[in-house]
Amino acid sequence: MVAPLFRARNLRRNETDAERILWRALRNRQLGDAKFRRQVRIGPFIADFACFERRLVVELDGGQHADAEHYDDGRVKSIQRQGYRVLRFWNNEVLENLPGLLEAIKMALGE
Repeated sequence: MVAPLFRARNLRRNETDAERILWRALRNRQLGDAKFRRQVRIGPFIADFACFERRLVVELDGGQHADAEHYDDGRVKSIQRQGYRVLRFWNNEVLENLPGLLEAIKMALGE
């Protein structure tokens, strides 16, 4: 089993196109002055993007997640039990409607 620190580092180095695009929009407090980090550990899981100060996690799902719905639901519930709100989007939503997705994240940051 790969240690979580090395797994997170590997995920950052091998990000998907959708992750790369969203990260460009979230980094450096560009959205709602929220500090996001990418591929960070929350409990036993690694979240795609997390804003610790506002307790918000953003997850991007690719085609492989269609077959892992039960696992993903358990993962989301575990992260929620730790006090985070979780937003999940499909990769194609980033590629096809980034402004709408960013607006949804901005609204969640304001709640």
